[in-house]
Amino acid sequence: MDLQLHDILELKKDHPCGSRQWEVLRIGMDIKLRCLGCNHELMAPRRKIEKSIKRIIKKEGQE
Repeated sequence: MDLQLHDILELKKDHPCGSRQWEVLRIGMDIKLRCLGCNHELMAPRRKIEKSIKRIIKKEGQE
């Protein structure tokens, strides 16, 4: 999966704050995300994150 820094991800499940959109902060074996609803940050294994992605929304200025 082609993830870039600062991409916005829409996940399949809602976060407890009600938001489904997360910003990518770090990419590697683990991916660090920030919830756009409440600014909560988390790190999870890349495989787990990739399974839960509904769609990728590119940041402005990216192709």
